[in-house]
Amino acid sequence: MPRQTQGRGLNGSRLFNNLEGHERDRGIRKTSWGEVVVRQQISWMLFLSLVAVVSRASAQTGSPVPALEAIIARMAQARVENRARFRHYVVTRDYKLFGKERQNTKSQVTAEVTFVPPDSKKYAIQQSNGTRLGERIVRRMLESEAEIAKDYSSNDISPVNYDLRFIREENVGGQRCYVLELLPKRKDKNLVRGNIWVDARTYLLHRTEGQPAKRPSWWLRDVHLVFLYGDVEGMWLQTVSEATATVRILGQHTIVSQDVKYNVDELVAAGPQQASQVDIHGPVRHCVIPVPQSDWDGRRTRFAVILAWEDLLKANQARSVRVEY
Repeated sequence: MPRQTQGRGLNGSRLFNNLEGHERDRGIRKTSWGEVVVRQQISWMLFLSLVAVVSRASAQTGSPVPALEAIIARMAQARVENRARFRHYVVTRDYKLFGKERQNTKSQVTAEVTFVPPDSKKYAIQQSNGTRLGERIVRRMLESEAEIAKDYSSNDISPVNYDLRFIREENVGGQRCYVLELLPKRKDKNLVRGNIWVDARTYLLHRTEGQPAKRPSWWLRDVHLVFLYGDVEGMWLQTVSEATATVRILGQHTIVSQDVKYNVDELVAAGPQQASQVDIHGPVRHCVIPVPQSDWDGRRTRFAVILAWEDLLKANQARSVRVEY
């Protein structure tokens, strides 16, 4: 009996020791798993704290998105101000025509376009290399551009021509922009169905992308358009365009245009040259506001001068405003 008891005791001690060692091992494993869990929790807490800080900073530096109606109204005002700054200029523009593969240029055309405010555009082909198709396309594009200039209000991005819908905010070249959807109110080859990127500060366009509201020709399908805009001596103009289309029989082609040089006159050449000048305190620098003689009335001039003052005083760029009519 004692032996059995002792044997049982020895076996019990061994079992106890084994269990204790097993529990110790399990304890080690539990401790290791707990450390992993704690580390994960700390990582998540740090991540969420960082997100909160960034969100708070964004909320403090960013401004709320205006109502769509306010955006549209400010776009219209910016468009009026911009047109008031238009002056006579001559631009040298480079056109390149590519096939499906864009490694090789099928045609290159250089054109000179002359703009005389308020609505006159003329062009001349300076040089043409490669296939004759390129020059034919460029001539048609320039003829269409001249026609549009005569009646620019017919394709303005305004409630007359488009319904607009706010999509999102987006940064373009470091500039905060509102992305709006363009919904043409009629089928017109000079209207675009797509999106525009509107500068949140100036309310001028940075980019337009989409397709014509009406197919421009039976020969073309799957037309995709991209227009880019930039500052030219105080005028906000379209400076780059790209059009891609599938041409029946010939396949996909892309034509890219880029303005390469501007000659800008300080004074407007159209109409009798008279000037009224209002001085503003500061360095001597002038802003010329062209007002077509046919559109002249006192109210429009006062409106143009007020807008110019606001713009230029904020930018500290001018001390006098000159109205040409």
